[in-house]
Amino acid sequence: MPLEELVEIMKNLREPNGGCPWDREQTPDTLKPFLVEECYEVLEAIDSGNPEEVREELGDLLFQIVFHARLAEEAGHFTMEDVIRQIRDKMIRRHPHVFGAATCRTPSDVVDQWSQLKKEEGKIRESLLEGIPGSLPSLLRAQRLQERVAKVGFDWNRKEDALEQLEAELSEFKDAVLSGEPGAMEDEFGDILFMMVNTARFVGVNPEDALRRTIGKFIHRFRHIEMAAREQGRPLKDMSLAEMDALWNEAKQQESG
Repeated sequence: MPLEELVEIMKNLREPNGGCPWDREQTPDTLKPFLVEECYEVLEAIDSGNPEEVREELGDLLFQIVFHARLAEEAGHFTMEDVIRQIRDKMIRRHPHVFGAATCRTPSDVVDQWSQLKKEEGKIRESLLEGIPGSLPSLLRAQRLQERVAKVGFDWNRKEDALEQLEAELSEFKDAVLSGEPGAMEDEFGDILFMMVNTARFVGVNPEDALRRTIGKFIHRFRHIEMAAREQGRPLKDMSLAEMDALWNEAKQQESG
């Protein structure tokens, strides 16, 4: 099977004699940045809508998993087979409505059952907020925290209430900026971001996806300015803000055209 072949390739790359010098010197810590990077490249491929890119990036991510499993096997902790067996057993155990006699009629029922099974397994600790990794991107972590507390009723009743609180946070940030106090500005700006994530969650917008799309639009529009400047044989620094703004709007019109 291809997965077994990939595991064998990874073993060969790590061979003390005849393997790859770079692969041999890697550790779980040195590989962490690559694991994160591959996850984001998968997301970018999904956003592109190109199945071939998604396939390639999923392969790169899978290779990182195989790499970590190989390091663990060398240390005597577990093997790739153990990883697959454990997630297989977990999925069967966590889906008794599919593999057992339980009944779940809605996605919400599934989420509630999942949480209950985690609690029975000892996966949910004393605090409702435990178990959300601190290493998550801040927007995603804020969203996950807010989702947790919303399950027990700590949430807005109406979108108007959320928008009103967002406006209040913006006003407090303006006051902090006028005060010129760095600590206050940072605190209030953090409150704005957290409240924006909460508002987005409440109305059904994924904040991480929304920001990633906006960044993509920014890159596309600024690249349009760069290419126009290059065609004119002018350095960007010689362009006026008004000229760049006109090109920016031109790129926006092309997107909506």
